[in-house]
Amino acid sequence: MIRDAFHINDFMVITEFSSGEQASVDICTFDEPVVAIALYGSGNVDLTIKFGQKVLTENNTSGLALSFYADTNVIFEHHVSPNQPLHCVLIVTALRNLEQLPAQEGELFQEMLHQLVTPNDHFVEGPRFYMPPNMQVLAEQLFDIPYTGKAKMLFFKSHVVALLSHYFGQMALQPTSSIPEHERKKLQLAKEILSDNLETPPSLNELSRQIGLNTFKLKKNFKEVFGVPVFKYVQQIRLEKAHQLIKTKQLSVQEVAWDVGYESISSFSNAFAKKYGYRPSELNR
Repeated sequence: MIRDAFHINDFMVITEFSSGEQASVDICTFDEPVVAIALYGSGNVDLTIKFGQKVLTENNTSGLALSFYADTNVIFEHHVSPNQPLHCVLIVTALRNLEQLPAQEGELFQEMLHQLVTPNDHFVEGPRFYMPPNMQVLAEQLFDIPYTGKAKMLFFKSHVVALLSHYFGQMALQPTSSIPEHERKKLQLAKEILSDNLETPPSLNELSRQIGLNTFKLKKNFKEVFGVPVFKYVQQIRLEKAHQLIKTKQLSVQEVAWDVGYESISSFSNAFAKKYGYRPSELNR
């Protein structure tokens, strides 16, 4: 596991990367009470949060933006499986620093994350949503910065500011959801089925039957919960898996295209370039 930490104003920004052929567990704790935003990139690691006698779990982390308050009693565990890398960007500020944040940032935290600023437990979860593709690309780019020295730090800072802007912007856009919890669980199941069948994903009708939700609700509510339509999500996860396979040089570009369900290498290359800004053949140059 690789963990880097950077200070930006009164924020600590932590990037966590873990990938390998064997399953592993990455543990994260805090030295003092904090308010934080966790942004999960590619992979789909399992998250377990422990505090006191309570245990919370999250099994669909890919693309998740999660805000929370945590004190020194909270333990975060990322369960990383082979070919499901951990890419996590953690933007953290100590609770005592909130008053010292620049006016604009401090006001946003106070107004939009107010339940975290006045916590009532060791761990309090704030707003969460699944990042739109442009925001997730920004998060992913922090793990593959092509620069060094001062240029690298400038790139890093600009992306963190952009991610915070996207985060609060997306929060403002989130509608008040009326989706019942039992339907949310069905949508989570749909997401898992799609992630496990990237090469030959089920049709909408097949997926609808598998999760027990009609196709209208599946299409409408999947986009509301995860930020993208059903098969846009499939394309997004295909490309994230492809990026990881090429980056670790496990397969050739042609083999990767087939592995994630693309029959045409040109279609794969064009979709990859549209998402990442460069073609798959340029990744390891």
